[in-house]
Amino acid sequence: MNRTDRLYALVEELRAVSPRPRSARWLAGRFEVSTRTIERDITALQGAGVPIWAEPGRTGGYVVDRARTLPPVNLTPGEAVAMAVALHRLGGTPFAPAAGAALRKLVAVMPPADAAEAHRLAGRVHLIGGGPATPVPAAVADAVSARRVLRLRYADRDGAVSARDVEPLAYLGNPTHWYVVAWCRLRDGLRCFRTDRIVSVHPLAEAVTRELRPDDLDIPAGRVRPLSLV
Repeated sequence: MNRTDRLYALVEELRAVSPRPRSARWLAGRFEVSTRTIERDITALQGAGVPIWAEPGRTGGYVVDRARTLPPVNLTPGEAVAMAVALHRLGGTPFAPAAGAALRKLVAVMPPADAAEAHRLAGRVHLIGGGPATPVPAAVADAVSARRVLRLRYADRDGAVSARDVEPLAYLGNPTHWYVVAWCRLRDGLRCFRTDRIVSVHPLAEAVTRELRPDDLDIPAGRVRPLSLV
């Protein structure tokens, strides 16, 4: 069994018995490798975001959170490349790092032959451009996710820079730019901040409690739509 197959099988073994633990020694015997190899594999899985933790004690071992892991997902090479194209189009968006991690996880759980065929097919796909051209600063993306107030230095269309505290509420994206929709405390109103005009950003400890209502955006309903996962 190669390492990719073993990593996949490790997660499935832990899922099957969750919430009971499996010791490194038991797993080493199951997969006919050393306990050190199992420990390295577990570390790699944890680094990839798999929710595995160690329970101490004589009857302890490794446990996976069954509710936060997926059962086997069998993608064809064509489906994997379709996902890769879609995820690569997220370049420049707040979700570009997560898209890269998701793509690596997809390929890691594919059977080796299918993964090799997916790589060959991907080599025949050539992309021009990507998603919206303006990147979203990581601190802004983190603050929108964590709902934290931001202290910005922001340049307007004429280049004049102002400092302001804002409550980030949402993203607004078009084929050219990304905007952060936020309540601006300096202007005491809702404003859209183009991300490539943010000169500097500093997250504050204060939490955002305000919510964005659908009719808060002064945009015709036919021109804007919320993202859907279905």
